[in-house]
Amino acid sequence: MNSHEIYIKRCIEIAKNGLGSVRPNPMVGALIVYKNTIIGEGYTSPYGGNHAEVNAINAVADKTLLKKSTIYVTLEPCSHFGKTPPCSDLIIRHKIPNVVIGCVDDNIKVAGKGIKKLREAGCHVNVGVLESACKAHHKRFFTYHNKKRPYIILKWAETNDGFIAPKNRKEQKPVWITNKYSRQLVHKWRSEEQAILVGTNTVLQDNPSLTVRDWKGTHPIRIVLDSTLKLNKKASVFNNEAKTIILSEKIKDQELKQHNSNLEFIDWNSKQNIAKQICDVLYKNDINSVIIEGGQKTLQTFINANLWDEARVFTGNIEFNEGTKAPIFLGKLISEEKIITDILKIYKND
Repeated sequence: MNSHEIYIKRCIEIAKNGLGSVRPNPMVGALIVYKNTIIGEGYTSPYGGNHAEVNAINAVADKTLLKKSTIYVTLEPCSHFGKTPPCSDLIIRHKIPNVVIGCVDDNIKVAGKGIKKLREAGCHVNVGVLESACKAHHKRFFTYHNKKRPYIILKWAETNDGFIAPKNRKEQKPVWITNKYSRQLVHKWRSEEQAILVGTNTVLQDNPSLTVRDWKGTHPIRIVLDSTLKLNKKASVFNNEAKTIILSEKIKDQELKQHNSNLEFIDWNSKQNIAKQICDVLYKNDINSVIIEGGQKTLQTFINANLWDEARVFTGNIEFNEGTKAPIFLGKLISEEKIITDILKIYKND
């Protein structure tokens, strides 16, 4: 691994500090090097705040060194005005002579324009260092802009004998398949993604909150499929802890709306292209990642439509003997680990 790759790898590492807080922006990492020494580094601030390049430059104590330094960044510096001014302009203004970029920004607002601006200003620009690793790091951002949908993570837990729910329930609450450590990990995942989605039956059977309780972080936006508005108004997903979007075919429930100021209704047709419609709704609402924790029907709908990117599957050390079978899917196993009594396998959609 050469020096450029070492520094870009460091950029990826620090960029992960923005996971869960910068959405829908990409979580970019940047650092500034002078004579083989890092003199400043930064990552994207929470949405609306400074970009990584700004934070890296601000971290440099002696700004006179910038004219003799190299800035490393995981993603092409922006060239347009958004919540903040263009980062490419800032680099040019500080006369940083060398720019090393992990990958090009596919967003139509940038898409090479930042690189062009830097080169026209006289900067030496090196593009494509650890490109595959940078693209993998920015998977949510690239999926949103290239596929016009969020990055979709399927998640479920199944028993040793392949069931995700028992045949009979005594109470309206979850029947736990996994241990408390696996459940805490799920809450960490929720804090990292922008939204979480479930179907009507999951709310009816489990009454989940779909929030981050066992981990410190931001609650995801809750997406609930409730075509006929048959869910109880006192269901936990309708509390004010997080924003909730209900996809429904019926007239909006004004009483429910008054009960929860964080509630939004969106029309949809539950009879046609369900997964595609949901993706379109999430895309139009600037949601670039979603965990689908729905039941077997909801999960299988996305699998059958081939609209998923990653599947995270727990296997708990119990058996139901009968009940609701786990979804059927094909994917490439990319990791497997043991969490005390549970097995976690993560698959990629090839």
